[in-house]
This record gives sequence, C-alpha cells and structure tokens, in this order.
Amino acid sequence: MHRRVAIIGGGAAAAALLGELLERQPPQTLHLDWYTGGGTPARGVAYATRSDRHLLNVRAASMGMFAGKPQGFLDFVQREDPSVAGTDFLPRRRYGDYLEAEVARALALGKVHGHDVQIVPFAADAVVPEADGVTVFRGEEGRRVDAAVLAIGALPTQPLAGVDAGALASGRYVVDPWPLLAAPPAAAPAHVAVIGLGLTAADVLLELAARWPATRFTAISRHGLLPEPHLRSTALPSGDSAELIEAMLDAPEVRRWLHLLREAIAQEEDWRSVLDSLRPHTPTLWAALSPEQRRRFQRHARWAWERARHRMPPLVAEGLAALEQAGRLHRQRGHVHRVEPDGDGLRLELHPHGGGAHELLHADLVVQSVGMDFDVARTPHPLMRQLVVNRHVLPDPLGLGCQATPQGRLLHEGGAWPRLFAIGSLLRGTLWESTAMPEIRQQARAVADQLLAD
Repeated sequence: MHRRVAIIGGGAAAAALLGELLERQPPQTLHLDWYTGGGTPARGVAYATRSDRHLLNVRAASMGMFAGKPQGFLDFVQREDPSVAGTDFLPRRRYGDYLEAEVARALALGKVHGHDVQIVPFAADAVVPEADGVTVFRGEEGRRVDAAVLAIGALPTQPLAGVDAGALASGRYVVDPWPLLAAPPAAAPAHVAVIGLGLTAADVLLELAARWPATRFTAISRHGLLPEPHLRSTALPSGDSAELIEAMLDAPEVRRWLHLLREAIAQEEDWRSVLDSLRPHTPTLWAALSPEQRRRFQRHARWAWERARHRMPPLVAEGLAALEQAGRLHRQRGHVHRVEPDGDGLRLELHPHGGGAHELLHADLVVQSVGMDFDVARTPHPLMRQLVVNRHVLPDPLGLGCQATPQGRLLHEGGAWPRLFAIGSLLRGTLWESTAMPEIRQQARAVADQLLAD
C-alpha cells in the first residue's frame, strides 16, 4: 500500500480519485498532497461555468462521481428538486456543486479516520519518478511520496497554425473561449467567426448569442456539421452487442468496422443505441487496432465518430437550430488557412475541404473552439514539458496524451513506472475514450485499487 500519494490536478478526475481513496477507509493512515493549481478544487475548467446555458452532454443518471454509485449525482440534485429525472441534461454548474459537496464529504470522512490531506493551491512544477518513489517539486521545494497520479485535465489551448502574430496581438482572436464566456465585453461585435463546430463551439454560440442579441455568427469546420443530438429518451439495442463486438475484434480494420456498424444500425430503430452499446468495449476495440489503423481512423473517421459519439442535449440542438432559422448563425465548410488583421477586425482565409478556390471572410472577433488539446510533445504546460523533455514520459505517437498501460501506469523508455500513474485526458491514446465522467470514475477506481493494494 502506498501511504504517501500526490494527486496533481484540480478538476473532476483528481476529485474522483481523492474520493475513491478516502471512501475506502484504508487501515493505514494516508498522507495525500492534492496540487489543485488554484481555482476552486474539483470544478476545473469543465464545471467552473456559472451559465445555465452550458449543459452536461450526459444524462443525470449516469454522472455519479464514484463507480460504485453511478447515480450519485442524480441523488444529489433530487434532494433539492425531486422533479429532476434521470434522463435530464442538467447545467454543468450543478455538477460542479455536486463535485464540491462530494469532496467536502470525503475530506470530512478522511479526517474522522485520521488521514492527512494537504490541499496545495498551486501547480506542481516538476515530477521526478524513480523505481522506489516520486519527488514532486513546487519551486525549489521537493516532496518525496510513494506514488503520484497525474490528473491534469485539459492542456492549455494553443492558437491554430496560420494565425498571424498581429491577429493575436490585436485581442480580436480568442484562443481560449472560457474567459470570454465568463465575462464578455459589453460592446457587441457585429460579426463573430467561430472556428470549430463541436460541443465547445455549441457552448460558445449559445452563450454569446444570448449576450449579444444583434450579433451574427459564422461557424467554420472541415465538414460544416454540428454534433448529433441526443434523443429525449434513452434507446437500447434490441439485442446483445456481443456478436458485433466479436466480429469487430476478429477483423480490427477501420473499413471493416464501418461496414459492420452500418449493418448493425440497419437492424435498429435508432443508430444511437448501437454506438452506445460500444462504450464499455471502446478500450478493448482501440487496443485491437494496429498503429496504422489508428492513424487511418484519425485521418478519415474521427470527425464522424466524434459528432456521433459526443452528442448535444436536445435543448442545445434546438437553440442552435433557432439561431440558424433566424439567420444569425451560418455554418461553413472549410479549413482556416490564415488569420490576419484587417482594419478594425480580422481576415480569415478559408480553403474548402477537398480543394477549390479559397475564400476570404471578415470578422470583428474570432473565437477558436476546436476542443481539447492532447499533444504533450508540443504543449506549453510546464509540468508536461518537464516530463517530456526529461524523458520521464513518452508522448503518444498520434498526439493523444502519454504512452501508458491500460491500468494507467505511465511508460518511459525502460517500461512502465511502478509509482507514476495518470487518469483522464493523458490516457486518450491508450484507451481512446478517456475524458467523460463515466470513464474517468472507472479509471479512478482502478488506480485507487493499485495504490491501496497490499
């Protein structure tokens, strides 16, 4: 059992691990150092929003913090409002409230049982793993622990290639949309270009459209398609998905998988039930693909998977449809090749997907909303840069976090570290689906099992 553990990260993944460790009531005293990086512990970026327009894209009944209590979030909100249903998509701020409450409860429980938890409201600057322990540095001060877990969440957003330095200096190109959404300028721009059409872009469009009722929006993506919407009620496959999973594992090739999925969907009332049935098996399926097949998936199928797998709540879909019908939102296909100053605004050079003549677009404000960055080899994140530069961790070859075992042990050139773990986004390349709470709580349980094992 590892008695001294450092948890590095201040978001939901770190909170889930903290809760798992303290809920177990281990027989020996735990000494936990939680490096939250500032801000409100547990909320992180995802659940720090206070806007009721920002909804969870998973139903309330599936958002419990602990693997053993998947309905914990629903129980929490129903104590205040019994009318909430398990199928509801609730505001993300309510989930942040739930995480804070669960952390407070876990800390109180830990105190009763004599465990020592130090909340360090700073980021860890460096981590040095060794075979018999890990040293965590903040400034010049190092603290030796038995094990450390990286739960850092989203890496810092970086501007897209082709964004001119003058565009960045103008303040009219927004790299990270969340500070803008928290406090939009009072002076509304006439025309806003949003780069991206995923779930983050949906949040940006609905919030800014409500704050700036006269503003027009152009949303640009490779295919010009929004995420698919959830059904208002859940849909289950009519049969066992075991046959489909077995067929996919027998032929781990992307083209064959697409054919099998089309066949399975043709037999169902709704395609969503087929995709949802794959969710528990995604790590196994991803592990079955060869490196070349993973690259092929990234190039040709990822965009379709993302918009079908990570769906919008019905209310969000309706809000975006209303903006389009009112003529305030226009979706445009293309690749943003360059962004540079243009008078009082910015000029975007768009290249159509598949070739053709480029187009020019003028916007008063450009908001980059392309989702999470996973590439640790190119990130400015200080801790991840230190780990990569010192070869303590190995970047995933597809830019999907770090190389790791399926159990979350990070790899270096000599193999797996026995005492350095990760959960959440850093395991994207190992598990593929690794950013939503249903997956993160399973990872937290698995890592807690290893940390507390005799």
